[in-house]
Parts: sequence; C-alpha cells; structure tokens
Amino acid sequence: MDLLSAIGHHGYVVTAIAFFIGACGLPLPMSVVLLTAGAAAHGGSLNFWLVLLSAWLAAVIGDTLMFFGGRYTGWWLLAGLCKVSMNPDVCIFSSAHTFYERGPKTLLIAKFVPGLGTVAAPLAGSLNMRLGRFLRLDGAGVALYVTAWTAVGFVCAPVLRTVVGVVQQLGHAALTVVIVAVVAYACWLTVNSLRDSKYAGISRVGAQDLLDRMEIVRAASHESLVIIADVRSHGYYDPGMQRIKNSIRVEPNRLHEELVALREFMQPECEIYLYCSCAREATSVRVAKMLEQENCQTKVIRGGLKAWVKAGGPTEPIPLSEMEHLPQFE
Repeated sequence: MDLLSAIGHHGYVVTAIAFFIGACGLPLPMSVVLLTAGAAAHGGSLNFWLVLLSAWLAAVIGDTLMFFGGRYTGWWLLAGLCKVSMNPDVCIFSSAHTFYERGPKTLLIAKFVPGLGTVAAPLAGSLNMRLGRFLRLDGAGVALYVTAWTAVGFVCAPVLRTVVGVVQQLGHAALTVVIVAVVAYACWLTVNSLRDSKYAGISRVGAQDLLDRMEIVRAASHESLVIIADVRSHGYYDPGMQRIKNSIRVEPNRLHEELVALREFMQPECEIYLYCSCAREATSVRVAKMLEQENCQTKVIRGGLKAWVKAGGPTEPIPLSEMEHLPQFE
C-alpha cells in the first residue's frame, strides 16, 4: 500500500503519529506527510480541517514534552539530539546562539528550517522561556507550517496523483534513482573519510594506559608535568557536570587565546592529553592538530570522558567559577 492510500484510509492517525514522533526528535519527512494528507483531503477521503487539527495537536504535544525535557535536563537532551552530528558541541551552540540572537519569534519559522525544528523546543526550555509564551509562539509556528504544506497538497493534488502514478509505472526507474542516491551518499562518506585522514597521525592513548602513566610519573624521583585538557564546550554550561580531576579547560572555539594561557603550564617535559565527549574524539583531534601546528606535542584520550570514568579514573565537579551561562529568556 502506498503512502497516499495509507493516509487515505488512516489519515488522521498516521498524520498525528508521524508529527508526534517527528516533534520528539525522529527525522521524518513531515512535509511529505502533509502534502499527501492534503491530496487525500482533495479527493474527499479526509477532512481538510481535521487533518490540520490532528497534525497541529500532535506536534504541539510533542514540542511541549521536548520543551520540558530541555527545561529539566539542560544540555543532556540537546547533546542526545545532536549525537548524529560529527561535532555535538558545534551542533548545540550554533543552534543555541542562532535561536537566542533571533529571539523567541524563531519558533514561528523553526519548523521550516532543517535541524532547527528539532532542537527549537528543548532550546526554549533550556533558555528558560516562559511556558505560556512558548505555547503561543510554537502553536502559531506549527499552525503556519501544517497549513502551508497541507494547502499545497490540497491545491496540487492532481499533480501529486500524476507523479505517484508515474513512479508506480516506472518502478525500476525509481529504484535506479534510489540506488544512485545511495551511491552518492557512499561517495559523500568517502570524501568525508578522506578529509578526516589529515587527523590520522594524531596520537591516541587509552584511559587505562594514561592512568598507569600518571602512577609512574608520581612514583618517579623526577617530576614531569602531565596536563589533561578538557576541550568540551557543553559540559561547562550544565551545572553538576563532571570533568577529569585536576584537568584544565581549553575552549576549542578560542584556541589561540587559550594557548597563551596553556603555555604558562608547559615545560620541556610537559605531556598534554586532550579529551572531549564527541563521537570519534572529533573535537579533541581537531584541537590536537591545531596545537601540533603550534609545536605542542599532544595525545588524545581514546573514548574521552566516558572511557576515563569506565577505567575508574578520578573526576570532580566543574567549578562554578568556570561555568558559563547562555542568556535566559525572561
């Protein structure tokens, strides 16, 4: 059964479920669902206004849950939503600063912007927006989004049905298009892998190996300074977060300024180890490469903070004096 037939028979339920799941962070083609529902309404199998109501209500409920998730979990939820990104720190803070700079009215157009629509609701909660204000703006934004796409589907129903018929008749051609898309995606992954190959020479060390190394240094008669640098960003915005004990912060987005301060700790025998919480240590290897260009020899802790904790390494709360705070909506 094709999507048009499925929505024609179970339109309100399918639309509502799709929008609720989409609002909760699962990437679904919401515009396609609305276009199809609009076409079904044009054919008489659905009521246009009930389609709008079911989509709007499901999306607002999902967004409200995400709003409270952001309010009570802080950056943890945002980090989870951004895990598919190569660099969660960039994902979180580029969205957060864009959202704050444009103001609460960003919610009016957030659904139309890929990526922003997923994180807008938890960001609003994290930035302490008032619930009433959020519901008004989010409700208006969702209404604008669902009305626009459903109306297009309703008006363009004959064209959509023709397109669906052509695709069904040209099944092999459609399959070829899918295959080409998959190959293109594979090529894109290959290009990214080649681009990341410049980090292949970055030295890595296991958390347990570093713990053993620190024990040897402490037991040695001569002193060799071991610096462990925390290059995360979002860990310093969420109160109660932990870091490796006695580690220092190096803000990756202000690396040149941070390097001046870092040199105060450095000695000829200095050992610098970097850690983050990104997939494949993305931030750590980037910072290590930049430090390498400044003649600083560094190593990246494989697995980051999670691996350190798993190995039984000591941690400590991030000092309040080093916490940073994004502006809060009043």
